[in-house]
Amino acid sequence: MTAIPFDNSYVRLPDRCFARRAPTPVAAPRLIHLNRALAANLGIDPDWLAGPDGVAMLAGNSVPEGAAPIATAYAGHQFGNFVPQLGDGRAVLLGEVVDRDGRRRDIQLKGAGQTPFSRRGDGRAALGPVLREYLVSEAMAALGIPTTRALAAVATGERVVRETRLPGAVLARVAASHIRVGTFQYFAARGDTEAVRALADHALARHYPEASSAGHPYRALLDGVVARQADLVAAWLLVGFVHGVMNTDNMSVAGETIDYGPCAFLDAYDPRTRFSSIDAHGRYAYGQQPGIALWNLTRLAETLLPLLADDEAAAVEAAEAALGGFGPRFEAAYHGGLARKLGLSGDRDGDTALTDDLLERMAANRADFTLTFRRLCDAAERPEADAGVRDLFVDPTAYDAWAVRWRGRLAAEGRAPAATATAMRAVNPAFIPRNHNVEAMVAAAVEHDDFGPFEELSAVLARPYDDQPAHARYADAPEGGGADYRTFCGT
Repeated sequence: MTAIPFDNSYVRLPDRCFARRAPTPVAAPRLIHLNRALAANLGIDPDWLAGPDGVAMLAGNSVPEGAAPIATAYAGHQFGNFVPQLGDGRAVLLGEVVDRDGRRRDIQLKGAGQTPFSRRGDGRAALGPVLREYLVSEAMAALGIPTTRALAAVATGERVVRETRLPGAVLARVAASHIRVGTFQYFAARGDTEAVRALADHALARHYPEASSAGHPYRALLDGVVARQADLVAAWLLVGFVHGVMNTDNMSVAGETIDYGPCAFLDAYDPRTRFSSIDAHGRYAYGQQPGIALWNLTRLAETLLPLLADDEAAAVEAAEAALGGFGPRFEAAYHGGLARKLGLSGDRDGDTALTDDLLERMAANRADFTLTFRRLCDAAERPEADAGVRDLFVDPTAYDAWAVRWRGRLAAEGRAPAATATAMRAVNPAFIPRNHNVEAMVAAAVEHDDFGPFEELSAVLARPYDDQPAHARYADAPEGGGADYRTFCGT
């Protein structure tokens, strides 16, 4: 019996969909952290994975029996500019397993060495970005947001050259799949309709099996991706997440958050907030994300046109109809989520205006996004807790005027204040990966080989909706509201 129950399907696609490439061994692999619960869910013995043979596999020093290591091919629009060939330039997909819930999952090693798609890159990853992706992706999972997962982080014992020489690492990532909008674009740009069809059939079987038997399965596939992305981006906004680099090659057709590069979370609320150092014009700012998601989905629809209908006009009509579903789906998910964050159920006239007015007042007063909603949970239960919310506003009276209307709406719910507060705490996290805490964690690991802050912060973020008085400092906003914070891609 093999240590990992691989059951690979992507390699049964045409060879031009990928390049077979084993990971490149590293000098001195050392396990930093293992996600034991995730390993068990994948049907992998965590003790084996933490042992010498498992760590060798996680680092890329050995290829386990049953694996089929490949680098996948894809293209993509990067900041609106089409690049016809990108592909896995520093990642190797070891293979797939079927987890204990019956879901097919990819196991990929990021930072596993050069591939035919590396261009001028070294194929490696620095420790900082690996720890950032591990921590943030697991935090997103704990928040209940669809995401790729982190199985393990391994130090390589080697240095990588970026602006300076940095310690290297490998991230073992788990995903529903690594099929991207850019994967479809790669073949469509080459006029390879046969490969587009094969990829679409694979995506249908893997992610949207119910759509396979629809009267028009490729239209149903597009409908499914549109719906999942609308829900996903709404979920991002509801916790203040900014992806930072929503290129089409970073959008998963499975509907998971993928590729945590220059990502970050809002501190002070401002829909114009951008963090990425390379996003000079704010294309991927917080408030731009729904529009960019639709733009990316439009690019996906373009690749599927030959499959949607034999007649071009009919195909365009079908694509436009599918894309037209994004707005209503997003608005329902987003405004419904905002209502729940404020303790409101149902959908009454004036609810959207009430939530939008709060956000406008928060933006004008630089109120912290996460703290405002979390403290509103206390205010819903005890009016005297208004003081904690007021303190977050430059002009506290801006909150006072809104709170009168909010309390009137809460009264119409007819629910006990304690029950309202409990429901609100279930959707308003106390803890998010605060940018300054993430940076301190990375600095401790990179500069001092100290992983204590990583372990502690990971444990706190695993319970984001629980009050954790002993770790209250991790909920604090940074001085100055974090407006000048910048992130970097890490490649």
